[in-house]
Amino acid sequence: MRCIRAVCLVLWAFAFTSTADNFKEQALRLMELTPLVDGHNDLPWQLKTSFNNQLNNVDLHTLDSTHTNIPKIKEGHLAAQFWAAYVPCTTQYKDAVRQTLEQIDLIHRMCHKYPEDFMFAVSSQDIRDAFDQNKTASLIGVEGGHSIDSSLSTLRTMYQLGVRYLTLTHSCNTPWADNWLVDTGSDPVEHNGLSDFGKRLILEMNRMGMLVDLAHVSVQVMDQVLSISKAPVIFSHSSAYSICKHKRNVPDDILLKVKENNGIVMVNFYNDYVTCSNTASLSDVADHFDHIKKVAGASIVGFGGDYDGVSRVPTGLEDVSKYPDLVAELLRRGWTEDEVRDALGRNLLRVFENVEAVRDAMSSTHPDDVPIPLEQVQNTCRTDFGYPDTNAAGTPLQNLSVLAMTLTLTSLLAKLM
Repeated sequence: MRCIRAVCLVLWAFAFTSTADNFKEQALRLMELTPLVDGHNDLPWQLKTSFNNQLNNVDLHTLDSTHTNIPKIKEGHLAAQFWAAYVPCTTQYKDAVRQTLEQIDLIHRMCHKYPEDFMFAVSSQDIRDAFDQNKTASLIGVEGGHSIDSSLSTLRTMYQLGVRYLTLTHSCNTPWADNWLVDTGSDPVEHNGLSDFGKRLILEMNRMGMLVDLAHVSVQVMDQVLSISKAPVIFSHSSAYSICKHKRNVPDDILLKVKENNGIVMVNFYNDYVTCSNTASLSDVADHFDHIKKVAGASIVGFGGDYDGVSRVPTGLEDVSKYPDLVAELLRRGWTEDEVRDALGRNLLRVFENVEAVRDAMSSTHPDDVPIPLEQVQNTCRTDFGYPDTNAAGTPLQNLSVLAMTLTLTSLLAKLM
């Protein structure tokens, strides 16, 4: 009897392993057909904090202190990556623009240093072209509206440098948008979502063809943008609130609005957003994929690992080499090949193409060049050139006041004489 039981266990283990291998092989085959596009990776920030952006002192083939390096990218079949040009909220009202430009420069230099592995990309077609060349399409997303210093001109300049999405806030309010911490009560509500300038900024992003990223914003901002935007939106690295009730995640009613908007939610792998605890597993991440698919369909889901931007990642998803294992898990759970291919990259490519189509349709619209009101951004680190000159000639009302005083004094002097 013991021998029979042992044989049965061996056969079961063989069958289980064989089935698992089949799902992995199927996953790899699908990833050869469809580019895996990930919405958010913070390797540039790791290079900033560890090497002060001295890329000459780093070899991305051998760097092993990060979730991401070139061998791991190849093993993970990562076909396209939005690299985050992130700088902390502590730079707001100080040197956020300079710091962000340095991160943009770093991403360009990564592509120049490793031309056999990375291809700089600014369009949906670039992603397809890089995939055909067996290179990782490298796109830029600016993580945090504080990086543009409330300037549409700065936003347009960053677009010209290759930035293709802006995360409207990080973990601080900007002068025109409320961040996700407002929903926890730890940050004050300042704008009831978006200010008038913030609403204009969304339309300007639509006009120029920049993806609007709603990761990190308050629910009210999510709702307003989904009503305002003429183009599909993205959540570059957020998960499902119903699975883990963390305010960085997306509630079900917003998921449904994302479906109406034809947008995408790219699932985050950070343990705290996956299970609302310090620990998580690959299976827990797959639960978020399942939930988003159940609520709004497989057409709005994607991958947004947040690698190198988080301190804890799930068991089984330790670094970027593990994507095929997650794809295999979705197949094991009954996802069809079409649904998997949509999640891998076809959803993001569709969103990107739609954003580009809106840009093209708005090509005759003039850029919005009305600056944010000075009183909304005035601080000791900001000059006010271009606004009514309050230091020299004075405002129009002040000029009238000075003229009236001059006439009065002239009249008095005439009487005295």
